[in-house]
Parts: sequence; structure tokens; C-alpha cells
Amino acid sequence: MESVQLQRTYLDLTTPHVADACMRLGIPVRCAPAGMRPLWGDTHLVGRVRPARHYGSVDVFLEAIGLATPGDVLVVDNGGREDEACVGDLVTLEVSRANLSGIVIWGLHRDSAELRAIRLPIFSMGALPVGPQRLDAQDADALASATCGQHTVGIEDFVLGDGDGVLFIPLNRAAEVAEVAAAIRDTERRQAARMRLGTTLRQQSRFDEYLAARHTHGKLTFRQHLRAIGGEVEE
Repeated sequence: MESVQLQRTYLDLTTPHVADACMRLGIPVRCAPAGMRPLWGDTHLVGRVRPARHYGSVDVFLEAIGLATPGDVLVVDNGGREDEACVGDLVTLEVSRANLSGIVIWGLHRDSAELRAIRLPIFSMGALPVGPQRLDAQDADALASATCGQHTVGIEDFVLGDGDGVLFIPLNRAAEVAEVAAAIRDTERRQAARMRLGTTLRQQSRFDEYLAARHTHGKLTFRQHLRAIGGEVEE
């Protein structure tokens, strides 16, 4: 699935919907660290991973942009460093002009005011005014994969990011994940609508029945009960 199709397919899907879908399908849930946040609210980012490992110079980013296709997401691996910012306004503007969807940084950014003016979706671990003061040797596979927290990702993955964080999902599972996530979303919306009309979540989930069944069959879990009745709260 190409990035443009990903954007259409995942436009109305949130990271919680997709995380639950991955769990249901037995796909490992790969999240960026919990401190990763968008630079502004209402950010929604989706696109194929375009990895770049940073070694002190922006040249690796320019090289990665040259290899990217429109709609990709630049995933920057700076090892989660807190002593330097590795992405600023010029790199962000270059990414925007190349029609990439956004940037995910396992590290820090700077030029916050300029980045907000450019308005490209950016996820970062935070801001710092100082840029790199080092220049390390670049590995041969610097453009092949990127690490974000405990996960290593590449062009065989895509990114989904919003106000709850960032997920990495295998591209070859994109369609089935979206289908399951959409079903979860729709069920939760129906349940929320019924709650607003006065039917409690306990009533909808037939919670008394669950408690009685759990008492009789001690190994029954709430998740199993929800699946049996077609409800959603947790995966």
C-alpha cells in the first residue's frame, strides 16, 4: 500500500483503534516512546517509513529525502539523545517541499516557532536550542533502518501518529489492520452514542451476566465476554 492510499485508508483511524486492531490480529504493537509528542494539537500523520540515522550532520536527511517518495514519513534516529537537537527549520522545509507527510524524531528538535509556521506534522521528544557539536562516521546502513525507542523500523513499515503517540505497523498488514480498526471504531462510536442516550456501558456490556459467568466459570475474562457479545472497551 503506497503512502497516498495509506492516507486515505487511515484518515479517520486513531492510534488507539489501530493498536487494538494489532493486538486482535496478533501483530506486535510497536510504539514510539511515551514522551514522543506532536508539536501541535490535532496532528494526524500517516505514511511509509523513510529511515535516517543521524551522525551529526544533516546530509543524511537530504540523502533520505532524495530516496523518498511523496507521502513518506522521515523517521529520524538520533538515539533519543537529549544533548542536541537534530532537526530544525531548514530540514523541515526541505521535507515539506519534497511532499513528504511529516517527520518522526527519536531525539529533539529546535526552531519551534518556524516549525509551527511550516505546519508539517512533526513528532519529537522535545526541544533544545543547541544543534549537534559532533560529527561521527556514518554507518553504511544509515538509510536502511532507524531505531525509535526499543523498535527498529524500515521501508517495510508505515507510521501512524496522533495526539496519543506514534505506532509502526508492517506495510503488508496495512489493509487488514485498517479493516479491523474501522470495525472497532464503529462499535465504540455506537456504544458512546447509546451512552449519551442513557444506556450505560455496564448495561451494554451485560456486565451482570459477565460477573455471574465469571463466578461460575472462573477463567472467563472480560475480553472474552466482550468478543462474544460484540462489544468494545479494551482489546
